[in-house]
Amino acid sequence: MTETKNTLNNLILSIDKNNVFIQSPDERDITYGELLSYIKDTYFKLSSLKIKKEDKIAIVLGNGASMACTFVAIAANYTSCPLNPSYTKEEFKFYYDDLKVKAVIIEENKSIDAKDAANELGIKVINLKRETTSENIKLDIDYVKNKYKYLPETTTNDIAMILHTSGTTSRPKMVPLSQKNLLSSAKNISNTLNLKKDDKCLNIMPMFHIHGLIAAILAPIYKSGTIITPPGFDALKFFRWLDEFKPTWYTAVPTMHQAILARAPRNKEIIKNNQLKFIRSSSASLPSIVMKNLENAFNTCVIESYGMTEATHQMTSNPLPPAKRKAGSVGLAAGPEVALLRDNEILINIKNNRNITGQIIIKGENITTGYINNPKANSESFIDGWFLTGDEGIFDEDGYLKITGRLKEIINRGGEKISPKEIDEILLEHKSIQQAVAFSVPHEKLGEDLYAAVVLKEKEDINENQIKDYCKQRLTQFKIPRKILIIDEIPKGATGKLQRIGLHEKLGIK
Repeated sequence: MTETKNTLNNLILSIDKNNVFIQSPDERDITYGELLSYIKDTYFKLSSLKIKKEDKIAIVLGNGASMACTFVAIAANYTSCPLNPSYTKEEFKFYYDDLKVKAVIIEENKSIDAKDAANELGIKVINLKRETTSENIKLDIDYVKNKYKYLPETTTNDIAMILHTSGTTSRPKMVPLSQKNLLSSAKNISNTLNLKKDDKCLNIMPMFHIHGLIAAILAPIYKSGTIITPPGFDALKFFRWLDEFKPTWYTAVPTMHQAILARAPRNKEIIKNNQLKFIRSSSASLPSIVMKNLENAFNTCVIESYGMTEATHQMTSNPLPPAKRKAGSVGLAAGPEVALLRDNEILINIKNNRNITGQIIIKGENITTGYINNPKANSESFIDGWFLTGDEGIFDEDGYLKITGRLKEIINRGGEKISPKEIDEILLEHKSIQQAVAFSVPHEKLGEDLYAAVVLKEKEDINENQIKDYCKQRLTQFKIPRKILIIDEIPKGATGKLQRIGLHEKLGIK
């Protein structure tokens, strides 16, 4: 693909139309030819509403074939804005207004809050009709057939998608991602994983999240692969899907992997017959013990990658065998350039700067050119063409990147700096602990203090003092959590990631 044709449309038009694009529970398969027909039909219908390529269209659909097809159809010719279907009406109003959307696509008779919010703001609501078979997915718009021709005008630099950052500590920032960004990242991921036409990805990630959209939809499309789209993540049904569809890989966040591991002992026969070539993990740090247990349980390799929205997901990745994979590392640069920033000096030469800690910075075709309407954030996030990730890291002797912590999550306990990620890792190595998260709590004298919350494995019985005694054997005194809470569930975000920042408030700690 040339630079001028580096677009989703060009990619879809080049794919074998007979290949299977989507498989879903209780639905028939959808081919790439049918995807192209749906893209064209969507284009004709939106053209009849005088919607132009630069217009922003919110997509409020749950996981499944409808969302996968609609995301590709909108991103190919307009600016797609996938939103979490679980938002409240007020949240929808905020995002609609912030994005300045022209229309909202919802599934007929669903997403009432999304519909009401759009009606209150005078935004066009487009119903997606979905009957018992997948072939009847269509936008509920009447138009004069044969009046329009499929003449896509998108170019490399047109904005294909806008996503918001999490907004954990401030107002969410809008991240525009171009056609080039999307295609570059899809190419990077498919090359890293050596994807083939006969590979099948089980997509259990939310499809409003960069991880699910890019790694589990666009990367398979890049190599004409098949995507299995269940209606969201369900640890109880995961093994049924594994048995029914025989995926060759799946991608998920660590908490999903942990939930799957917890069910693994009850599904040994299905696991024995699995066809997974590899398992991928991204969007949060994968504890080394979880990686080890996954590989043992499924008898396959686990590939940990490092991604973020501003990079259209993937930045680095551990390579496939026979190359070396390193637990606790996010691997090698996998697409963009990766360097470190230390004392305002850009350390590009990895070989000369091994074992030096600095802020991770990136540059490449998959990186956004800047936030929308946010000059302050742009001035703080870019330096000499490099994007500052906000993560701290270190390259080892082989050039593998290890993330030592999120700069805004580093805990300053009376002048002593603590990476909560390090505490997580130690706690998770305890045989009785299923999940763990270390977090900051305000302290009158120290400024910040260190707490931790853990979830125990089934049938395990251990108390806080026993866990502290274990920590004393593994950690220096100032890194031992002041208090360790044993709870049934750790609060998670919409994408399944553990919520570290602000956790003390969620748990009612003052």
